[in-house]
Amino acid sequence: MMEKQPDTANDGGAVTPGERLVYLVPSEDARTSGGGIDIIELWQLIWEGRWLVLGVTLLFAAAGTAYALLATPWYRAEVLLMPAEKNPAEALAAQFGGLASLMGINLGGGSDDAEALAVLKSKGFARDFIEDQNLLVVLLADDWDPVKKQWKGRKAAWPDVRDGVRYFEKKVRRVSEDRRTGLVTLSIEWVDPEVAASWANLMATRVNDQMRQRALASAKSNIDYLHAEIEETNLVTLQQAIGRLLELELQKFMFAKGNHEFSYRVVDKAQIPKRRSKPQRALILASSVIFGGLVSIAILLFRRYARSRREVAAGT
Repeated sequence: MMEKQPDTANDGGAVTPGERLVYLVPSEDARTSGGGIDIIELWQLIWEGRWLVLGVTLLFAAAGTAYALLATPWYRAEVLLMPAEKNPAEALAAQFGGLASLMGINLGGGSDDAEALAVLKSKGFARDFIEDQNLLVVLLADDWDPVKKQWKGRKAAWPDVRDGVRYFEKKVRRVSEDRRTGLVTLSIEWVDPEVAASWANLMATRVNDQMRQRALASAKSNIDYLHAEIEETNLVTLQQAIGRLLELELQKFMFAKGNHEFSYRVVDKAQIPKRRSKPQRALILASSVIFGGLVSIAILLFRRYARSRREVAAGT
């Protein structure tokens, strides 16, 4: 720091004899040390610490490469689905919608696209699939003790099907819809490519079967109800109207009975994948190099800042 004598001619105050005012004026180094850093300075800083940058970057690159090589590979199998053809009887349902509503009958389409998509995405559908295929131990294999044939840890903390559904939704199953075309893609990711393809195809079959069974149950219930109503009424016109409703329900029942691709047609079955979906080794390596470079630069900047602070403290 430098001392500067005040200029009394320009200063409004009086200075008594023998009194001296001292202003602390920062030196050039002190003025610049606390400021920002431009591109040239940054490049010089990186060049001076190039060996540190290289070492840290190589360390991160080695760690990323080790992870990419040692991590368990996952494979993705996909089924491409499109909404199935509608029941021809549904086109006639609007003519009798009012009467059906009065009688408490739903004439809506049994293969409703939104309902089928909701079922495919639902937790209940995943839960039934896990339970029917006994997949809980397969999905949560890390928590299973194959020697003792029981779950690890305390019994109170043992996982159940809810944990399996949570893992299945987060890690295994993906359902996406193209709103423009209506195509639905069901993706299954798993460590075994054959199992991934098998699960994907099986789930596509199961959603059609489930929606078909729903339609059959609904149509059968309506048919039984309409049979009872037509026997109880004596009005010929009402019997005729109920007869038409009954005919529609019979058509719906027959359509569901003989149509196995009830809600979705399988456009492209899942094939056994040849290439892993993750880990993506090239992406991991590139990310590791970039992250390592950023960390090394941050270290250099911190060292520069700490050195500047020490110089300022020493100067005062």
